[in-house]
Amino acid sequence: MTKATMATRKEIITRSRIKYKRAKKKGKGLILDGVCLATGLSRSRIKHLLPGNIEVRPKTVKHGKRGRKPKYDAPTITVLKYIWALMDFPCGQRLTIAMPDTITALIRFKEIDIDPDIQYKLQDMSSSTVDRLLKQAKEQMRFKRGISTTKPGTLLKRNIPIRLETEWDDAIPGYVEIDLVAHCGDTAAGDYLNTLDITDICTGWTETQAAFNKAQKHIFGALLYAKERLPFPLRGIDSDNGSEFINDHLYRYCREQGICFTRSRPYRKNDNCHVEQKNWHIVRRNIGYDRYEGNTALTVMNEYYALLRLYTNFFQPQTKLISKQREGAHIHKYYEVPETPYRRVLRSEGITDEEREKLQELYVTLNPAELKRNMMRLSERLKQLRMLPGI
Repeated sequence: MTKATMATRKEIITRSRIKYKRAKKKGKGLILDGVCLATGLSRSRIKHLLPGNIEVRPKTVKHGKRGRKPKYDAPTITVLKYIWALMDFPCGQRLTIAMPDTITALIRFKEIDIDPDIQYKLQDMSSSTVDRLLKQAKEQMRFKRGISTTKPGTLLKRNIPIRLETEWDDAIPGYVEIDLVAHCGDTAAGDYLNTLDITDICTGWTETQAAFNKAQKHIFGALLYAKERLPFPLRGIDSDNGSEFINDHLYRYCREQGICFTRSRPYRKNDNCHVEQKNWHIVRRNIGYDRYEGNTALTVMNEYYALLRLYTNFFQPQTKLISKQREGAHIHKYYEVPETPYRRVLRSEGITDEEREKLQELYVTLNPAELKRNMMRLSERLKQLRMLPGI
């Protein structure tokens, strides 16, 4: 196409604009036919070039979307974000499971006053819809890695057997994995707080208790204190090979109480995969990797854990792996429907009716919003007690 041809087309279109704007519908059609014939351009192209089309279809049409109105309006999304933050930012699959119980508890304690229509929409919402509506609000949280402080205990390795998958009856609660999480910061020198993490394999129920240091007497004391808070009898303990667990004190206690005591294989972290996952999800996400020392920090941390156990076990649904199947190079994993440890304990046959009623009575007294507020208050206080590097 030459410049002269383009100039001619431009002149024809310019002259036709006024006539096209003043003409009626039939006249506009004739003008379009004439311009198409003279310029060789398509009819749709001419419609966009003549100004009459701009008045008929203004740009303001783009301000609204055609089609049906969105089902989930701004007030519904606002309540969804509030509950999502209150539940510690879970995925859509876990949040939809926790939604009915959480909304019921919040309404019972008058934390929220929502329209019944919004309540129905939230409880009817699918997990994929939750993830889609929260996509822009999600923020990735990155944590630095800690350092390992485990020192092997060799004194009783011959007496404490390695746990095999078939040795424990994981269908009933009471068989737990235990591990230690160090709050040492960037150096393992001196005394620093440690968290004893206890996770039940059957239900996912988790207890955490801070200890002054990793001496045997402090870790054993933390274990006894956490044992009293378990809603079921302690039937078995599986630990790593650290000297804080592999010692005569704990070994003798387990023999006297009829508790099965086993250990994992050396340097095989996946043998304690249940508690290892809780080390990050519960301890590191809430306490972090800072260094904590002294009795004041110990007291505040245990006050925080006393609230965290209620918040996590009663209101946080957890997924549980059922089986794995290999097909060639791919491994397919199958999971149970997410459920809170509290619900798993209730339907378990490993507890008595009295223990079940006691749990239910405790549950109706718990306000998840109040728990979250108190946890945030203690978290801010705990941050003031952390030991900064170089101090």
